[in-house]
Amino acid sequence: MTSEEFNEAFALSQFLPGPNVVNFSVVFGSRFGGAPGAAVALAGLMGPPLIIVTILAILYARYGDVEALGRILTGITAAATGLLIAVVAKMATPLFSKRWDWAPLIAIAAFTGVAIMQWPLPLVFAVLAPVSVVSAWMTR
Repeated sequence: MTSEEFNEAFALSQFLPGPNVVNFSVVFGSRFGGAPGAAVALAGLMGPPLIIVTILAILYARYGDVEALGRILTGITAAATGLLIAVVAKMATPLFSKRWDWAPLIAIAAFTGVAIMQWPLPLVFAVLAPVSVVSAWMTR
């Protein structure tokens, strides 16, 4: 596959609905092997994670009530939460460091409404989405 063909396939996979990597694997497989190539590429991408998750689900159904496993999963949950907070902080840094306009305030309001006040997410979005659109329109 030349770089031009790769760019075409990548652009097409971004345009199609669905996850980009899945679309790209289907486009890539179909370029080399037609419909069977697309099926093999999709199976190669989705098959191993599906098998791993299925095995983990069977093991959890069998051993999920073991107390040590509960403690292990609690530790994994804490680590995943810490990683999520670190990723969000890293992604939000450019938003807050550029300049203080309406966007960070709306993000803080959304966080406060959903995480702290525990209001329903659709309600918070229904209120803040129009506010966000109007504030962006007014600043441009």
